[in-house]
Amino acid sequence: MKAYVRLWLVVCLVVLTGSVLTAASNATSGYHLIKKITLGGEGGWDCLTVDTEGHRLFISRSSHVMVVDEDSGKVIGDIANTMGVHGIAVVSEVGKGYTSNGRDSSVTIFDLKTLKTLGQVKVGSNPDIIIYDPASKRVFTFNGGSRDATAIDTKDGKVTGTVSLDGRPEFAVADEAGHIYVNLEDQSQIVSFDSRKLSVENRWPLAPGEEPTGIAMDRQHKRLFATCANNLMIIMNSENGKVVASVPIGSGVDGIAFDADRSLAFSSNGDGTLSVIHEDSPDKFSVVDTVTTQKGARTLALDPVTHRIFTVTALFGDTPAPTAEHPHPRPSIVPGSFVLLEFGK
Repeated sequence: MKAYVRLWLVVCLVVLTGSVLTAASNATSGYHLIKKITLGGEGGWDCLTVDTEGHRLFISRSSHVMVVDEDSGKVIGDIANTMGVHGIAVVSEVGKGYTSNGRDSSVTIFDLKTLKTLGQVKVGSNPDIIIYDPASKRVFTFNGGSRDATAIDTKDGKVTGTVSLDGRPEFAVADEAGHIYVNLEDQSQIVSFDSRKLSVENRWPLAPGEEPTGIAMDRQHKRLFATCANNLMIIMNSENGKVVASVPIGSGVDGIAFDADRSLAFSSNGDGTLSVIHEDSPDKFSVVDTVTTQKGARTLALDPVTHRIFTVTALFGDTPAPTAEHPHPRPSIVPGSFVLLEFGK
């Protein structure tokens, strides 16, 4: 009788263990599509930025910035004449926003409440991403044409200096303690510089990652996340440049975000997927989900308060034939098909 009981307990233990392992292997992030809102409007797109205090989204649209209510999804404003706009930086403490205008190498400064333009500042050639650094109270543009970064004082809106990067910058992130980290796409490197002294501190290779685009940071554990064109997310120690891990992601990546409260990194991929990576420990990372989005949804924004993820895309038509001026043409955009996708649990 005792042998029978022991055998029964062993069988139950095996079944229970198998069930737990099966559940773990089938675990997902829980993120799914909550809303899909057709915004329409003219122009392509690049970056989008969350204004957590105003509950708004700022979305770049080639020559203007679309302002959307985060909760309702309704268009509530527009910032015109931002030619070739790529990114938007929101600086709530001074009540201003800043756009990087690639086509005319300028930054538009606007009032966060009224959305009225307050002025324009000339920066380096073809500015791409733009970020705010609270440690230096400066806004930085990262200029692909002149291969440098321009610093703008948020108090008076004047340029305070330039940092030579010796490479084509893509996205950048501030550790909020006086250091900025920027991806160099053509060098497959991360460069760090002092945001107050405007001096380069380190240059670190991203191998095995190639052609990095998006970058994010776990500031508590001093880890950088860089998304790369060869379908990898590279995780690097921001103190010494050591690559501590690499994980697979989807193709056509551009944007990335890190949710510190949930220890999750998100990679938005142009192939129509959202890669979700969990930080198991500062040196161990695992893919927990691949969420279906929509083709072309390659940039994203995270609301750190609601934990919602936003991305945008459209339907595509035919791709024009290559020319000498445009050797890699993009497909046409179906008029009126521009959409906002919201993901959450």
